[in-house]
Amino acid sequence: MNWKVSVVIPCYNEATNLRVLYDALIDVLAPFGWHYELIFVDDGSRDGTLTELERLHNLDPSAHFLSFSRNFGHQPALKAGLDAATGDCVISMDADMQHPPALIPQLVQKWQEGYDVVYTRRLEDKRLPLRKRLTSRFFYRVMNNLSDMEIEEGTADFRLLDRTVVNVLQQLPERDLFMRGLVKWVGFKQFCIDYEPAERFSGVSKYSFGKMFVFALNGITSFSVKPLRLAMLIGFALSLVGFGYGVFAFASFFFTDWNASGWTSVIMGVLFIGGLQLVMLGIIGEYIGKLFMQAKQRPSYIVQKTSLSHPASEAPRKIVAEAVERQQSMTRRMRSGKNNPQPVDE
Repeated sequence: MNWKVSVVIPCYNEATNLRVLYDALIDVLAPFGWHYELIFVDDGSRDGTLTELERLHNLDPSAHFLSFSRNFGHQPALKAGLDAATGDCVISMDADMQHPPALIPQLVQKWQEGYDVVYTRRLEDKRLPLRKRLTSRFFYRVMNNLSDMEIEEGTADFRLLDRTVVNVLQQLPERDLFMRGLVKWVGFKQFCIDYEPAERFSGVSKYSFGKMFVFALNGITSFSVKPLRLAMLIGFALSLVGFGYGVFAFASFFFTDWNASGWTSVIMGVLFIGGLQLVMLGIIGEYIGKLFMQAKQRPSYIVQKTSLSHPASEAPRKIVAEAVERQQSMTRRMRSGKNNPQPVDE
């Protein structure tokens, strides 16, 4: 078999899981005779993750690693692995053993059948706390109701991507990454495989409620302007209510004995409308903030150390270089206009 499989694994404080995961991956990949590479991405871990990755690379040169200069997040780590991968297909998975390596042959089989994207959907895990299951269900429902992209409940970052899809994703200049949405957005021929998650080998989940909220907000605002439209509709509805109440109060004052009075109702109305205004400003600010961060053209990640001979940050560097070239070209045109002023008709 001449094709090559790349496996990308983002890691954050996963030192105790890495050797177990490596052994499981080798047990799955080696018997098939595939050419393969393992790319571990250390997302600024504070335990011995980098040391363990260096040990694995010395043991097996096909086990590569990238180490970030700081913690950039799971999605940039995933993007870095895609940028560095050289395989004909790329499989991404987590390092906590909840994404079963034994499922990889099924992903590859569907890819060989002609599917460009083979993603997985986690079945409901009764072992998880009720709060975790409810928040996950709420996340997907809100996401699908407010976003233009529909993502099935339980979809994770355990998937296989054809090289064509990876090349397309590398060209997208997104800074606030939401890979689940991007993979859906690019299209191509996709297939879903359900799986039962295994128990975490060690450690705890790195996604707190706050991180999940930010993750959901990023996913919604990256693929839809529905929150802005919703804010506009709420403002319009409140305006109608206020206008109607004003007409009612005006008519009551002149044509009946009833007078609208009471500071309580006034204060409640002011607080309610003021709170809604702040929420709407926050929604608008979120979109403006995304534009601001995108306009600065900073790379999504910075690689401090790697075992790879080719740079993984090539795509972000290209984006930055293009932005610099545009700025320099504009400066040259401005200077050329100053040095060669056009004649003015008198």
